[in-house]
Amino acid sequence: MKTIILLLAIALVCSACSKNSVATAPGNQAAKATGELHYSVPEGWQVERPNSNMRVAQYKLPKADGDNADAELVLYYFGQGQGGSAQANIDRWLNQMQQPDGSSSKEKAKIETLTVNSMPVTTVDVLGKYNGGMASPGAAPSATPLDMSNYRLRAAIIETPKGSYFVKLTGPQKTVSHWEQAYTDYINSFEFK
Repeated sequence: MKTIILLLAIALVCSACSKNSVATAPGNQAAKATGELHYSVPEGWQVERPNSNMRVAQYKLPKADGDNADAELVLYYFGQGQGGSAQANIDRWLNQMQQPDGSSSKEKAKIETLTVNSMPVTTVDVLGKYNGGMASPGAAPSATPLDMSNYRLRAAIIETPKGSYFVKLTGPQKTVSHWEQAYTDYINSFEFK
């Protein structure tokens, strides 16, 4: 049954390539809430196959001229009541960014709360040296480690009737800034119906 649900989720993500939008229905959602999370995938984002069942969707945002790496955006869903509190996730994300002057990333971060299509959304935006995240399962170690000292982390927690979804965008500062409007449009496109 999990395999069928996973294949369905992958098919829905892949359909975003042609329709530029997707409805997600991960298999470990509680049956109490009805509806699905819908959103639009910005042009230029490359849909990738999620490499974990916790990842609803995964995208590569092509690097800006002069940057050494692409950015990655992942949409996570762990199930209703799962994934931790908003503050626990914010703290974890901020701890993944190291400041060059040794100060706390919490002091440098821009944290906002807003409402998108009747859903509470908390956003995080911080610069620094990225030292967090989990390696992709099965990913080969890089022969030349990337310099992640000038990275930007943008993240959002979208609270839906079926539980929270977590968006995490990481990449070189210039590349993430290049995709600023697309990221904002992506967050504003979230709708639960």
